[in-house]
Amino acid sequence: MRTCPMDARRAAGRRFPYAGAVPRRAPRRPVASRPVNLRRRSQLAGEAAAAAAEVESALTPLPDPCVAAFFDVDNTVMQGASIFHLARGLYRRQFFTKRDLVSMAWKQAWFRVVGVEDPDHVADAREGALSFIAGHTVAELQDLGEEIFDEAMAHRIWPGTRALAQLHLDQGQRVWLVTAAPVEIAQIIARRLGLTGAMGTVAEHVDGVYTGRLVGEMLHGPAKGEAVRALADREGLDLGRCFAYSDSWNDLPLLSLVGSPCAINPDRRLRDHAKAAGWPVHDYRTGRKAARAGLATAGLAGAVTGGVAVGAAVRRRMR
Repeated sequence: MRTCPMDARRAAGRRFPYAGAVPRRAPRRPVASRPVNLRRRSQLAGEAAAAAAEVESALTPLPDPCVAAFFDVDNTVMQGASIFHLARGLYRRQFFTKRDLVSMAWKQAWFRVVGVEDPDHVADAREGALSFIAGHTVAELQDLGEEIFDEAMAHRIWPGTRALAQLHLDQGQRVWLVTAAPVEIAQIIARRLGLTGAMGTVAEHVDGVYTGRLVGEMLHGPAKGEAVRALADREGLDLGRCFAYSDSWNDLPLLSLVGSPCAINPDRRLRDHAKAAGWPVHDYRTGRKAARAGLATAGLAGAVTGGVAVGAAVRRRMR
């Protein structure tokens, strides 16, 4: 038997006072609120915090106190030479003259285009840069070094090298920078990258004021090997299990000291040596291998032109 839609609507109208109405529910009886168990909630909060700390502790790598990794800085961790970036920043803060900066700019251009440290250029530039800080305080250079790192160095860190350093840290190993740059700058770079520490060239200072002289020699070549050997003796490192990274043939005393050496952005002599010795080689210089022969000459010519232009500008200003 079919039901007429109209009859259904009429029947609904008899049940409810108006079309579409719904039956009213009986009012709910108020439920007595349960007292808050503050002691139990505090217990749960403590258990959750302890569990989070347990997870964090489980993810923290166990320390490997006998192993460390040593990284050169210039053209290994950072593109170019850190001392030149420092010098440019100091020039902007009127630490020295434009004539001095032109000389540094030429040597920096050669370093970036050719990718090889010229020992004479490096020695002259670093000695000169350290002489410029004579009369300034250690605290002043440290504060300015922080600023200069942010404006001129941070974006020049090679991501590939940074990842290698982090890999060692993740394995519970210590990571040290070993560089001929001033130790104050090396320590800033290490701290900003979250590394263990840094060893660098030490400038003499008396009562917190730089004299413009070095303590001994620059931390370069054989001196790096001596520094790492002394650190290993002090820290109880097993050099046969340690790692070292550099771009320069001059750092062979450091690379040969450890059980796992590696060439990063190597100069020609180091690349040849690394291949012959079976060392790993990593080159993070985009497109450099394919275009090196053609661009080196053109780039060097551009650097010369730029140096002449800057020199002319300096002479005009000095007239």
